[in-house]
Amino acid sequence: MTKLHTDNAPDISVVKPHFLFGAVAFLAAVALMIAGRHHMFGPYYGNKILAVVHVNLLGWAMMLIYGSLYQLVPVVFESRLFSEPLAKITFWVTGISVALMGYAFWSGRLEDFLPVAASLMYAGLFMFVFNIAMSYRKARLKNVKSYFIIAAIFWLFMTQTEGLLMAFNFKYGYYEAGNLFHLKIHALMGLVGFFLMMIFGVGTTLVPMFLVSHKHSERPLWPSFLLLNGGVALLVLSWLFFPGQIWNISGWLMIAAGVLFYLKFVYDAYRNRFKRILDEGMQPTMLMFVFLLIPVVLSGMLLWQKNPYGTMGMLLSLLLGFSTIFGVINLIILGQTYKTIPFIIWLERYKPYVGKYQIPLPREVYLAKLALVQYRLYILFLVLYALGVISRNFVILNIALIVLAAVAVMYNFNMLKMFFHKPVLKPLPEKK
Repeated sequence: MTKLHTDNAPDISVVKPHFLFGAVAFLAAVALMIAGRHHMFGPYYGNKILAVVHVNLLGWAMMLIYGSLYQLVPVVFESRLFSEPLAKITFWVTGISVALMGYAFWSGRLEDFLPVAASLMYAGLFMFVFNIAMSYRKARLKNVKSYFIIAAIFWLFMTQTEGLLMAFNFKYGYYEAGNLFHLKIHALMGLVGFFLMMIFGVGTTLVPMFLVSHKHSERPLWPSFLLLNGGVALLVLSWLFFPGQIWNISGWLMIAAGVLFYLKFVYDAYRNRFKRILDEGMQPTMLMFVFLLIPVVLSGMLLWQKNPYGTMGMLLSLLLGFSTIFGVINLIILGQTYKTIPFIIWLERYKPYVGKYQIPLPREVYLAKLALVQYRLYILFLVLYALGVISRNFVILNIALIVLAAVAVMYNFNMLKMFFHKPVLKPLPEKK
């Protein structure tokens, strides 16, 4: 089992703001979904939908990844974070850009605010990439686990480069094919190249560790890494330079095969786990790996649509985006929140008292039962929202959004409970 290299961990002041900002951004994204609920059945490229997507992905998911990666650098690279002050500056620049980008999409003032927001986001990205790259330079451990993360950061750079060019294209109109064509490239590199690659990279360490799995095989990781990166690269190059259905199918097959190889790694870790009962953190995490097959199937179905902008093509696109963002990315964040953040808070509050007092477990710094209720409600939301989209039923959609609002409130409550937790110390029992 992998050990956490806590001696090299950054100060809590580096990672804590990312998690707090992420929780608020999740709540804000849900509020935007409720306010713009009448637009949720519209085209996936509508301004209101794009506002929700970017606040959710950049404000919650990406911000938590930034904070988590700063904490996990000692684990994955076995080296200290290069610069803690730079990480703090990156947080503020990125946070401001998320707020400005959400406003630009929501208000439709794309020419005025989107280029500024995208430029700030790009500046924050450069700081983040530089910090991680310099940390990696000093790394003692360089293997496929770290390569997943480096590849994810590369695709994040490509995603935000495309996003920046699209933002300025609203004002200057230099893309002949238009932003809608480039949106699918932007989405592919972001959702598969960055988020999925990062989930896989961090998961190679955390999944076996939290399952307490010692005998799992890591052989599927290299094929997964090569196929995923090759598939994303082939699709991007094909769409830009040599379009053809054969290349689309080949790229999709490579990505699908890369996912299956990784699922083989996860299944092997799960089958050989020592911890038989899954807690409120690992239940959504393991379910996410099952749900991961849904966007794979939906993307394959969309691939065969002659008119991707027809009724069926638009429905598949909506379900594909929903299943990827809410069924995969958000679901694993909801789970891993209760595996990583409690340990970070526990380490800050209790490390000086280890061996001197009786201290609670990391799981006791939040309400575990509330987290389990939150997880079950989130599954209910996924089912209701999917049914609402398929049937175009606003009643079901509204119920789904009410359930999601309850999840967001519970999530924020537990986050605040963790971050304002006060040490509870009891004397050690006397030795007889």
